[in-house]
Amino acid sequence: MASVIYSAFCSLDGYISDREGSFAWAAPDAEVHAFANEQERTVGTHLLGRRMYEVMSFWETAGADPDLPPVEREYATIWATADKIVYSRTLSAVTTARTRLEQEFDPDAVRRLADGAERNVSVGGPVLAAAALRAGLVDELQLFTCPVVVGGGHPALPAHLRLDLELLEERRFAGGVVFLRYAIRR
Repeated sequence: MASVIYSAFCSLDGYISDREGSFAWAAPDAEVHAFANEQERTVGTHLLGRRMYEVMSFWETAGADPDLPPVEREYATIWATADKIVYSRTLSAVTTARTRLEQEFDPDAVRRLADGAERNVSVGGPVLAAAALRAGLVDELQLFTCPVVVGGGHPALPAHLRLDLELLEERRFAGGVVFLRYAIRR
């Protein structure tokens, strides 16, 4: 049985993007990117909302760019080999390989997917993650906390949700990013 993981880069005050929608401040340096790649290697399926899918679809062809740093080319390969499920009522088609489009998020289908999976299932994007967290699907939170306070924007975690957590891992990076990995206590 695989774990369902919500992983996000966020500001110290808990936002994945600022009020203008920018997340440039969360771009990982090579050290953080290499570590994130190792975390992503455990993922067999990515569950994505439309906006996160549109951002992440960059990686579909990025690996062909010879000017891309090696750690980023490595991530492009990791992305390309994973399955993706995109939840959207507005998209009519997907443009990436190994990708399926679903109109509605179905917690029971995700439970069945995780129960039968050999590799982890990752939830991408805070809106979809909020639905997965509220449905009790998420087993782990993996937060890359960036050394910036943005004062508002799109929160990484939903409001009015109580979760009891157990710290499983922490790591501090030279550039100030702190990785925190928590199990959700049931």
